[in-house]
Amino acid sequence: MSNHFRLLVKNAKQVVLICSNGEKYLTSDGMQHLSIIENGTVGPANTIKIQYPEACFDKVIDATGMCVLPGLVDAHTHPVWAGDRVHEFAMKLAGATYMDVHRAGGGIHFTVEHTRAAEASELLTSLSRRLKRMLRTGTTLVECKSGYGLELQTELKMLEVIDMARHTLPINISSTYCGAHAVPKGKTVAEATEDILQVQLPKLRKCMETGALRVDNIDVFCEKGVFDLTSTKSILQAGKDMGLNINFHGDELHPMNSAQLGAELEALAISHLEEVTDEGIAAMANAKTAAVLLPTTAYILRLPQPRAKDMLKAGVIVALGSDFNPNAYCCSMPIVMHLACVNMHMSMSEALAAATINAAYALGCSSTHGSLEINKHGDLLILNTSRWEHLIYQLGGHQELIRYVVIKGNIIYENDQTMDL
Repeated sequence: MSNHFRLLVKNAKQVVLICSNGEKYLTSDGMQHLSIIENGTVGPANTIKIQYPEACFDKVIDATGMCVLPGLVDAHTHPVWAGDRVHEFAMKLAGATYMDVHRAGGGIHFTVEHTRAAEASELLTSLSRRLKRMLRTGTTLVECKSGYGLELQTELKMLEVIDMARHTLPINISSTYCGAHAVPKGKTVAEATEDILQVQLPKLRKCMETGALRVDNIDVFCEKGVFDLTSTKSILQAGKDMGLNINFHGDELHPMNSAQLGAELEALAISHLEEVTDEGIAAMANAKTAAVLLPTTAYILRLPQPRAKDMLKAGVIVALGSDFNPNAYCCSMPIVMHLACVNMHMSMSEALAAATINAAYALGCSSTHGSLEINKHGDLLILNTSRWEHLIYQLGGHQELIRYVVIKGNIIYENDQTMDL
């Protein structure tokens, strides 16, 4: 232990553990009753002081009147790309749908073109900048997808850039191969699927086996006009056979029975689910497949909101993600939680559980992240407020509320521009 940085946080008004019995996830009832320590009722302070005198700590934070909670987990992002799509936002505001933009040469294909042309160093610079923004908003574990290459070299370039960020930044990263994000121009679904199965995945396997790359999850955009159920199943199964967690886009624009497919394949998580059916919800609850809901996407694209309350009622493990990408430019999980509460009718405690322990579960990381428990990573936020709910209640207020971001016991971000509440 002598090699580790020792941090003491004392006198906190509230310590939000989320859970305290080693739970890997929380469902409806558990999400309503989070484990919270009020006013330091964790044990006799003198006993703790004798066992851990302040002199043995590298840093002591007096959190009087403040609130401590786990670092937030963003379970779905696309943060590696070149060329923004601000012009498309104007098109969407004028009434263009996601698929209208797609057909006009915009959307994913616009980003693919720019990302293919970008140097790895350029992509790493922009990725690092985005991840640092996420850190400052309280995200300490983030899922990062490839998917703007749609061919071997660019997909590998993106995964390598994610790996470089993992080694150069303190934020924890879960890496996802998303080569089946769209059908490349000039190819059929069958040809694109064949390329992934015969070219991309074998090369990726080799890179993983030699230790050249670490990849954690496999993703496919299962959607009408993109990858159908048959193609999706073959790609996800091939990824699972390589040891990757299945964590894919499903039932976003059309009901595709993606949820049932995910349950059948024992998927760890499915994202979006704006058009999921009752049968799909039941299948996910039964299979313990997490639903990663993305309130930013539904908000920006003016889609029907994901049916969070129906999923919670059915016992689905509900998680949240920002869906950060050129179409939904949001780095902030506090804003995502706020949208989840207002637009998806989640309670604040449900939203916080969905952005901590359940988002960690969706990434296969709930044994190390998502709650403040012994033997976990020690990722936490210290808020300059006496109640944790302010982080959700104050829309955009996270910039003033977050006083410290701590990862593995190390202070990564200190914000002295906070205001008194």
